[in-house]
Amino acid sequence: MTRGAGERLDGRFGRLWAAATASALGSGLSTVAAPLLVASLTDDPVVVSGAFAVAWLPWLLFALPGGVLVDRVDRRRLMIVVDWLRVGALVLLGLCVVTGLVTATLLYTVLFLLNTGEIVIRSASQAMVPTVVPRDRLERANGWLAGGTTVAQGMIAGPLGGLLFVLAAAVPFLANAATYAVSAVLLAGIAGSYRPQPATTGTRSVRADLLEGLRWLAGHRLLRTMAVLIGLLNVTLTAAFALLVLLARDRLGLGSVGYGVLLTCMAVGSLAGALVGDRLIAAVGATWTVRVGLLTEVALHLTLAVSSDAYVVGGALALFGVHGALWGIVASSLRQRLTPPELLGRVGSANLFVAAGGNCVGALLGGALAARFGLTAPYWVGFVVAVLVTASTWRVFDRAAVARAYAGPRSP
Repeated sequence: MTRGAGERLDGRFGRLWAAATASALGSGLSTVAAPLLVASLTDDPVVVSGAFAVAWLPWLLFALPGGVLVDRVDRRRLMIVVDWLRVGALVLLGLCVVTGLVTATLLYTVLFLLNTGEIVIRSASQAMVPTVVPRDRLERANGWLAGGTTVAQGMIAGPLGGLLFVLAAAVPFLANAATYAVSAVLLAGIAGSYRPQPATTGTRSVRADLLEGLRWLAGHRLLRTMAVLIGLLNVTLTAAFALLVLLARDRLGLGSVGYGVLLTCMAVGSLAGALVGDRLIAAVGATWTVRVGLLTEVALHLTLAVSSDAYVVGGALALFGVHGALWGIVASSLRQRLTPPELLGRVGSANLFVAAGGNCVGALLGGALAARFGLTAPYWVGFVVAVLVTASTWRVFDRAAVARAYAGPRSP
């Protein structure tokens, strides 16, 4: 095989990308519709932010064992089964909305089930990427995945989800069910076996497999630091986004469509970052990609705390979207380069677990702070935390350490 042929992103990756993009479109519709639905049931900020907390709770409960499952079975087949189960949950929710039987408790339950499935889907999908993509094309592949997700979940699903909710509250959830069905069909068309080699076997306990992945991550300084950093920042970031629907309505004077447009602004930035991500990271280096990203987090929280201008907030979200795409490409590519294939599911899920811990705490914290001190309180707290985190981690991702990670083998 020639070098050029080996570098191509082939049809297997194309189907994986299409499945991820279709799934992201539906997930985006529900992401927009869920807070709108719960906000239509109550004005209590604790209940509204609770939807975010419930959505992230499965990541705390099942992320680690989910990674063990991903490293034990065929990853493609596992994703297909999970997609069909999520179709059933969404159809049930849609029917309850149509018949007027929906409650916040029912919505919380469905969100819990959907995100339990998302844990497995995300871990398995990321673990499949190095199998279908050459090592020196990982940044390009992750950029394509990020770009497809951005266009579908943000640019299209953002305003479309708000519009569909206005037309009929059940439609976004039923449309999400359809996209998961499309994803399952696309995954079924990917040829080959995707059981990790060597795979963990049933002769070992789940606990032993789980601890093996955690120990490996804990022993790798660069990946361990990035995981902890993301977990800390997610506390304040999720606190901010959990109440964005109320900020858009009460401070910016926007309706459901306007709220969706705000999410689209972030998606536009994410798309820009995804399209040029591999080239930009190669030009400036992963070190400055991470450092500038930290400064962007500081700027976002400050803007949300002080601005009542929808255009300024939209611009800040667009800039944050660029940062999010670049950060995701760096984090995913480093993990895929450095982690042994048989550990990809567990190491990936360990990262999801740490990030989800921050998300779950942040969702609860955002509602509590807003209820006690006012709507802007979570954004001021986020600003202070982002400044402290940036100052304390600025020297961690130095050029030499990152260069060794990109050039070196899969070892601590």
